[in-house]
Parts: sequence; C-alpha cells; structure tokens
Amino acid sequence: HVQLVESGGGSVQAGGSLTLSCVVSGFTTRSFCMAWFRQAPGKGREGVAGLGGGLGGNIYYTDSVKGRFTISRDNAKNTVYLQMNSLKSEDAAMYYCATWTGNYWGQGTQVTVS
Repeated sequence: HVQLVESGGGSVQAGGSLTLSCVVSGFTTRSFCMAWFRQAPGKGREGVAGLGGGLGGNIYYTDSVKGRFTISRDNAKNTVYLQMNSLKSEDAAMYYCATWTGNYWGQGTQVTVS
C-alpha cells in the first residue's frame, strides 16, 4: 500500500523558514524521481522542486525558488524534505509531495506566509 504523508507546513512571516517532510511507504524513494508541487488558490499546480532517483540524482527547481529552497532525501528514513528559506508571500500554497510522474501523491500540507 503506497502512502505519502506530508508534514511541516504552517504559518510563517515573510523571510522565515519552514521544512516540509514527506514520509513514504510502499516504495523506495531512492529509486524514483521525487518532487514537491504546490497550488495556490485560483492557480494551477506548479512543480517546485524535483530530485532524481539513484546516486547523484539530478535536481530541479522552478526559477522562483532557486537559491531559497532545497530538496533532499533521507534514504534510511524513506523521507523527502523541502527546506524553504526566505519565504515570500507568493510561496503561500498547499504543498504536495509526489513522484515526478504524478503516479503517487500525498494529501498536502498548507504553507501560509504573512
């Protein structure tokens, strides 16, 4: 049974930081390209960051978060993280952990920036 469970969202002031976690069960994250997506009210879903599978997996960031967000993976914990620094109001959204292909999704965690 595949399950992706996000946590770590919350409310933060502009300039603050949050770390999102995605605990995965049912498959091994190191074998898949994992990603974080976000969706703000009234907007489409956006790919924020991606991390390729295997050793030295390629990393992708959408331009608006480059230099501020970091995606990483802990293979021992089968967990994917998104470290978000210097948060801006435009970063406020529901954040989802998923496989890059979109086969599996978490339920989302809300990030609010005031």
